[in-house]
Amino acid sequence: MRTAALYGTLGSLVLSGLTGIPVAAAPALVPGGVAEARGVAVAAAQAAAAGIDFGACPAVEQLPSTVECGTFSVPVDYAHPGGRHIRLTVSRARAQGSARQGALVLNPGGPGGNGMFYPLVARLPAWRNIADAYDIIGYAPRGVGRSAPLSCVDPASYVKGPTQAPEHPSAAYKKERIAEARAYAQGCARKAGGSLRHFTSLNNARDLDVLRAALGEQKLTYMGASYGTYFGALYATLFPGHVRRMVFDSVVNPDPRKIWYGNNLEQSAAFERRFGDWRRWVARHDSAYHLGRTPQQVLGSYEKVSRRLSRRAAGGNVGPAQLQGAFLKSGYSDSYWARDARALAAFLHGDEAPLLALAAPDAASAWAAENENAVYTAVECNDASWPRSWSVWNRDNDRLAERAPFETWSNAFMNLPCAFWQGPRQRPADIRADRRAGLPPTLLLAAERDAATPYKGALELQRRLARSSLVTERGAGNHGIGAGPNACVNRYLDNYLVGGELPARRVYCGPRPEPRATA
Repeated sequence: MRTAALYGTLGSLVLSGLTGIPVAAAPALVPGGVAEARGVAVAAAQAAAAGIDFGACPAVEQLPSTVECGTFSVPVDYAHPGGRHIRLTVSRARAQGSARQGALVLNPGGPGGNGMFYPLVARLPAWRNIADAYDIIGYAPRGVGRSAPLSCVDPASYVKGPTQAPEHPSAAYKKERIAEARAYAQGCARKAGGSLRHFTSLNNARDLDVLRAALGEQKLTYMGASYGTYFGALYATLFPGHVRRMVFDSVVNPDPRKIWYGNNLEQSAAFERRFGDWRRWVARHDSAYHLGRTPQQVLGSYEKVSRRLSRRAAGGNVGPAQLQGAFLKSGYSDSYWARDARALAAFLHGDEAPLLALAAPDAASAWAAENENAVYTAVECNDASWPRSWSVWNRDNDRLAERAPFETWSNAFMNLPCAFWQGPRQRPADIRADRRAGLPPTLLLAAERDAATPYKGALELQRRLARSSLVTERGAGNHGIGAGPNACVNRYLDNYLVGGELPARRVYCGPRPEPRATA
């Protein structure tokens, strides 16, 4: 379930030290939880003593001098905190106001999203009040970027084109993708070895507590988007007494029965609805794009381009899969709607340059893209038991593709390595915090038509977190709505993070304006 998002524009040395880990709660979540909880306490105490030696960021991060960088250490296996450690990278923009409230840790999602650039949001107008009050903290989770990077295949072979993307694939095509998925899972096991099993959402949550301690924070203030809401909610369940304030923006459905196979099926259905939103918008602006006066006619224009690319790739490397991947971004944000419509129209009029600009494989980004996918795959495959039988995948996705063809099989093939995953799987944690847990009030943000994290995920998490409020952007589908263009949403966000004020249990904001059509 790929769920990356960007906010706004651009994403003591003794066991009892600090504030105490809720050891007794852990065994109900995952076997061996007592050992891991003690390991977190050890690692957090060590991190608190060591701190983070912030300094100039390495050139590879491409961050300005206003941002500082450093590292902190976490154990690969929390059950053995004295064993092998890895260092995770962290970035910081200091609070710009005089009434500093502490550090705000941001996570962009993924799994596999790199948040090292997040201190840059401090420069954006919508973040002004928050950036005045907090040090803005970004970091790269385990396996991501320079944080002990994980890889499963040669990056040069990962980013390639042209490739096909049949909405109703043949048996022969499915057989090819099954072989690729099996090989990918084997590559992950071969390259990562014994450490592979430790790339999990639970360990991401544990790493977050070590980061809290390394920053010198007694309690965590955190804002996570997309997948960042899932392991943020795990953190709230594991460490409720360590939470100061938490924001969950664009919420993953935490129901253990949905992690992760079920969530991926629901995501594919939601992307079909969102693709329909884009087609309706294009049809309303036919005078600008001439792609069709009805959503069905616009779909016909898209399919016409896809067929052409199947016969002859644009630029030699943009085929139907590259087209579908580029247009999938319109499901995440309507800021891409006009761009995609222009590229489609230009291609049909003989100009393939705009389509190449948005869809051509980028060799320069191959390493980062493969790294992100490797971490994504490892975390999701390790988090839960996936169907082992191909007949289950084939049945479920064939049925879904009949009514939601746009994303279904592409999504399924991306996750298919989990059918062949090596190593133990864990039982998904039962995320919840009732009023006795001691979790402070939390804030949830969600758009009604979000495709990457469908809206009912926010309703489910609110049901599980007793002291939570949900702000809904009605009639909208952007993924990641905090500190964006909706002043109503931002008011609730500022009031909570800066003033500690929580709205009523459920409040609503009108949608942001639709994008303008540009010829």
